[in-house]
Amino acid sequence: MTRQATGLTRKRNLRTGATVWGLYKKPVITGSHLRRSTHADVVIVGAGISGALIAHALTEAGIRPLIVDRRRRALLGSTAASTALLQFELDTPLTALGASIGRSNAAKVWAASAGAVNDLRTAAHRLGIHAQLTTRPSLYLAGDRLNASGLRRETVARQKIGLPSEFLDARTLRKHFDIERPAAVLSHGNAEANPVQLAAGFLNAALKAGARLYAPHEIVDLQCSKRGSTLTTSDGLEISTRHVILSTGYELAKIVPPGDSQVISTWALATRPQPQALWPQRALIWEASEPYLYARTTPDGRVICGGQDAEFSDNARRDALIPAKTKRIELQLGKLFQNLDSRAAVRWAGSFGASSNGMPTIGEIPGHPRCYAVMGFGGNGITFSMLAANLLKAAITGRKDPQARLFGFK
Repeated sequence: MTRQATGLTRKRNLRTGATVWGLYKKPVITGSHLRRSTHADVVIVGAGISGALIAHALTEAGIRPLIVDRRRRALLGSTAASTALLQFELDTPLTALGASIGRSNAAKVWAASAGAVNDLRTAAHRLGIHAQLTTRPSLYLAGDRLNASGLRRETVARQKIGLPSEFLDARTLRKHFDIERPAAVLSHGNAEANPVQLAAGFLNAALKAGARLYAPHEIVDLQCSKRGSTLTTSDGLEISTRHVILSTGYELAKIVPPGDSQVISTWALATRPQPQALWPQRALIWEASEPYLYARTTPDGRVICGGQDAEFSDNARRDALIPAKTKRIELQLGKLFQNLDSRAAVRWAGSFGASSNGMPTIGEIPGHPRCYAVMGFGGNGITFSMLAANLLKAAITGRKDPQARLFGFK
């Protein structure tokens, strides 16, 4: 038997500032108060986008999970700071990932990511979840990580495994998107969304199907064994269960080995609405650079832009840099689109997870039977959340998923 006491997770101040999602209709989902010890077949710790997608997936399999969150309402963690570019592209290019883990495995990882985007879009449409969810192409611009030649090789690699991508040279990029860069990869089949509304839609669907949400309740103790697990809340109540899923985002549970993942800091802004100044097709934009700039639009014509990531997680230091980082992002965005008013109408900073190869870690925690963790670290975290929902649904229902070994703990 294993035991974790004195608080389950490493608490963080996950975000600071007014995010763009506060400008739109904001769903409020309040949990019930747990008044006595209870039992559930599956307990999910964390009521953000990962917890919502996993809960919904389990209810589709006939399982009624219990969800617990330490905040007073759902969706108050890092989900509210997400910029919600729903891409199949990992931060690590396909060619680079192939050199790291082998071409065959890299192809499977990228294909799984593309499948997750499609699964998310299909599930949202089936449930009638709108959440500003819109299919978009994406542009991967030449940068200091991949130049034009590197992007051409990257395009060929993607095409070989059936991913819808095409190479754009400088002339074509300028003609169709009015962007001055040496080259880009144009990919199709990605999407954008309002992450708070998206998570709320899936969470509400799970609750209607029989899931239970209890908040605020902090888990301070977890005991795992082959017979089952027991979670203890800060007010002394116990929840017994067969399976535990830790979807605590960047507040990593202490029993989860971090591996080569780390929590860093990131900054973002949103402009005023200016639909007349937006680029063609409103493509999602990001750079083959380290760190990279990224941009997307909103239905009312704002531009969301972020980047300037830094490898530290101290929130006081992060927040002190908001003015300087915002100015740099404004300058970069204005240089990319000279007809755009790049000034920030809202700005925010947040914690962000990264891994050395851009891959998430999803699976059973070593030494903790039937205790699973979701570490969707990388630029396409919501895509990884959908991937986690598929993988953990398979694991808990006893269906072997061949993709599981790619993403499990090493």
